[in-house]
Amino acid sequence: MKKILLLGGSAQQVVAITTAKQLGYYTVLCDYLPDNPGQYEADQFYLVSTTDKEAVLQIAQKEKIEGVLAYASDPAAPTAAYVSEQLGLPGNPATSVEILCNKDKFRLFLKNNGFNAPTSRGYSDKQIAMKDTSTFQLPVIVKPVDSSGSKGATVIYSWDDLSSALDDAFLFSRSYRIIIEEFIERKHEYLIGGDIFIVDGQVKLWGLLNCHRDKNVNALVPVGKSYPLLLGEKDVQNVKDTLQRLVTALELKSGSVNVELVIDKNNKVWPIDIGPRAGGNMIPDFLGLIFGIDIVKLSVLAAMGQSILFSTEASESFYATHNLHSAINGEFLGVKYSDDIRSHVIKECIYKKAGDSVEFFDNAAKAIGIVFMKFDSVVQMESFLRDINSHIKISLKERA
Repeated sequence: MKKILLLGGSAQQVVAITTAKQLGYYTVLCDYLPDNPGQYEADQFYLVSTTDKEAVLQIAQKEKIEGVLAYASDPAAPTAAYVSEQLGLPGNPATSVEILCNKDKFRLFLKNNGFNAPTSRGYSDKQIAMKDTSTFQLPVIVKPVDSSGSKGATVIYSWDDLSSALDDAFLFSRSYRIIIEEFIERKHEYLIGGDIFIVDGQVKLWGLLNCHRDKNVNALVPVGKSYPLLLGEKDVQNVKDTLQRLVTALELKSGSVNVELVIDKNNKVWPIDIGPRAGGNMIPDFLGLIFGIDIVKLSVLAAMGQSILFSTEASESFYATHNLHSAINGEFLGVKYSDDIRSHVIKECIYKKAGDSVEFFDNAAKAIGIVFMKFDSVVQMESFLRDINSHIKISLKERA
């Protein structure tokens, strides 16, 4: 039986383990958390950090692994690429994956390869960053070079706010390195996000979505996605051309890639974040609903070097997800839906149970769950999503 090594066993990653088993593979899991749920699904579990490249490599050699998958995990993606490259297994170039997982390296890559790139600079020392403000024009965004889900990211409009923004960014950086960069003002209402899927170096699935934010908690943190993408045909084509050029320049071969881009008022496409893995917040499930394909299955097959053939037929329906979240700290009691929106909810995944602690939603890791919805028209969908917090409410007992 062929063996696959899976890096990460969180609740959102369990689906990759169960899918691999359904495909007939022996599953070996690495995760540093002793209470991760994936260990109860995998055939073999190692309590090892997915960022410890040498330790994971030793396990891969010991188990005679034939494929490695870091499903929906930024921190583990460089390890997966490193192990695959060392053992001659299927995967994307380790150098390219490292570039994509480090924002300062990615910005330099964009600049050196003819892509639109904001003015930016990376720092490992707060005091040096504090003295370097003449490099930039406000507003700027300050963020860790190696985090996802907007953890530690802050847009500032006054240099008076730089010190606290730097503290937040350094706090969430695994490598204790942050980046300050020009904040690109977009011309359209939503960021462009979602996942693409690559086969033999070509993008075969364009899972491009509208990315929603909640300004009442944090205007940078994603609170949901919607489909179809609300862009003109010319803008969509420019986005596709940019992403395919990136895939080619980075020599990416196969698998899911999470994307986030904006188009500015001059119609220029700016890649913001490109992650060499499937998106979080159940984006693969969402795209599976839209396109009628099993993206998790495709990800496992790609990691094992199997031939991948699929066709997509986009749904003509109107779909959205909403990340359940709270604007205050408290004790979770439940979720309340308005009568108007209840009939549009087709699936809900709640991570919390009654009595669990809930924290202010300042990064994606603090989501309470995800709700999937289906609507009858764009107008109806937009109407509900603009007022979503009055239709979906989190019931909490406030902490003293």
